[in-house]
Amino acid sequence: MTQLLGLVLFSFIVTSIFMVPFIDLLFYLKRRFESIQNERENKSETPIHDRLMKGDIGTPSGGGILLILILIILSFLYTFFSTVVDKVSLMILLFTLFTFGSLGLADDIKFIITRRQGKFLGLGRKKMLLMQVCFSLLISLMLYFLGGLNNIYISGLGNFIIGIWYIPLAAFVIIAFANAYNISDGLDGLSSGLLLICLFAFLALTAQGLDLTLASFIGIWIGILLAYLYFNVWPARIFLGDAGAFAFGATLAVVGLLTGKILALAIIGGMFIVIVFSSLIQILSKKVFNKKILPVAPIHMYFKYIGWEEPKIVSRFWLAGGVFAILGLWIALLSR
Repeated sequence: MTQLLGLVLFSFIVTSIFMVPFIDLLFYLKRRFESIQNERENKSETPIHDRLMKGDIGTPSGGGILLILILIILSFLYTFFSTVVDKVSLMILLFTLFTFGSLGLADDIKFIITRRQGKFLGLGRKKMLLMQVCFSLLISLMLYFLGGLNNIYISGLGNFIIGIWYIPLAAFVIIAFANAYNISDGLDGLSSGLLLICLFAFLALTAQGLDLTLASFIGIWIGILLAYLYFNVWPARIFLGDAGAFAFGATLAVVGLLTGKILALAIIGGMFIVIVFSSLIQILSKKVFNKKILPVAPIHMYFKYIGWEEPKIVSRFWLAGGVFAILGLWIALLSR
């Protein structure tokens, strides 16, 4: 426990030192390309969403680039100073960070020099999904063949060996959480706060199971997020961006898969599922019925649309996320 707390504090300090200069750099780049922004103004495909996000146009995006780099570097340093390291698990986690982070990098670079309008501007929706499928399948193969994972444990029902079917299931979970996190990253502090809550639950779970490698990785991640969240709460000075959103969502899924608690993952990350489900319903209603169920989706943007103040929405989503995390942790510990 002493080591875990030390990792949290150390990663918090390191991230805090680099965060302010990085924000200043992003603001400089934003001002540098301000004239180019005005020349490239285009009609948006999501006018209501962009109107609700109007106040955030001047806030730079791309904080996830710095956070991913720090998390990868500190995790590598951890391997040199720790006597016992599960190199396979750590390799899978870092590979997930790097591959899914690269997916959103094009969008982040574009957001740094242009206006924020919609999502998936870099690769496009179809190419983005194709790359997600390829990366998630590759990670799932690593979990199956290198990590030896091929089962689902459900509290009260027991352990189910599903063999090769574990690969598509794990890939689906990774893609789902990557996109759920990206969709939730719309209000100041919302996604990062929810992620912190999830990570605290998994820190308790992994520490209880004496998985020191996974617990240490989570501890480093928590410290980094604490430093970032200081600048991301309302009114935000920096946004995570698509690189961080895709990487953090996918890596959260891999953390849950490595614990062997898929059901706990679904419950602990319940607010992410609620958010992505609200967007899925909106998309299906437009495709099938040619009509929107909600004026705007996902659900947190709807609350902003009807007049809720942003800090009120975020704080209540955090509270709901805390309840989900406690419930999921309780169910996971019941199975021990």
